[in-house]
Amino acid sequence: MLPENSQYAIETRNLSIFYGNFEAVKNVNLQIEKQRITAIIGPSGCGKSTLLRAFNRMNDFVPSSHVKGEILLHGTNLYGKEIDPVEVRRKIGMVFQKPNPFPKSIYENIAWGARINGYKGNMDDLVEQSLRGAALWDEVKDKLKQSAYALSGGQQQRLCIARAIAVQPEIILMDEPASALDPISTLRIEELMQELKKNYTIIIVTHNMQQAARVSDYTAMMMLYEDTRSGTVIEYDKTEIIFTRPKDKRTEDYVTGRFG
Repeated sequence: MLPENSQYAIETRNLSIFYGNFEAVKNVNLQIEKQRITAIIGPSGCGKSTLLRAFNRMNDFVPSSHVKGEILLHGTNLYGKEIDPVEVRRKIGMVFQKPNPFPKSIYENIAWGARINGYKGNMDDLVEQSLRGAALWDEVKDKLKQSAYALSGGQQQRLCIARAIAVQPEIILMDEPASALDPISTLRIEELMQELKKNYTIIIVTHNMQQAARVSDYTAMMMLYEDTRSGTVIEYDKTEIIFTRPKDKRTEDYVTGRFG
């Protein structure tokens, strides 16, 4: 088990991420605030999703990937030899770019993960609580036995968020969670994120500058090193500062649409 106290939700120290000999992300130092939304922005190919997936060891599924440096949760390095990656992924859930519900009923999409994680409480209550937490309960409460595939794309994405929170994580990672959705569904996801941050820390990757400005409290700007293909964080601050008075000219050029 991981200990339970730290000033930050998650922290990286001199973190570099490799695929074989290729250094995809280089020397990232971040301190992610608890119960806030942190956006990771930057041009395509700068390592945003690679960095996000490192937080819950999803990159482990790529055989050639490895890290140098540390990712700390409650002061414990998530890549320490004694750490169980499955436990990491329970503490740090993930919502992907495209909704990926299981080929099961709406009810079982929520219950399955909790069940395999050893949940002993009232499953009906947990399913309802999770669906309410994802602002989906009122829309599906009368069709819990129906296939999750019968839901709209926006509803499926909220179901995936409900599935993530059912295992009671501390942190929720979101990789472009609204990029495949229509504007109305996108707004619902953004409103939901504001509700979720009352209980969870959220880290989101987005290409949408307006979305980052609307929803996030903090923003990390990533760029490629000019002499390599490695990405790194060039600036990290409160979102208001990043979007109105950034310290790095490259950040200003990116958020104002001059490049990227």
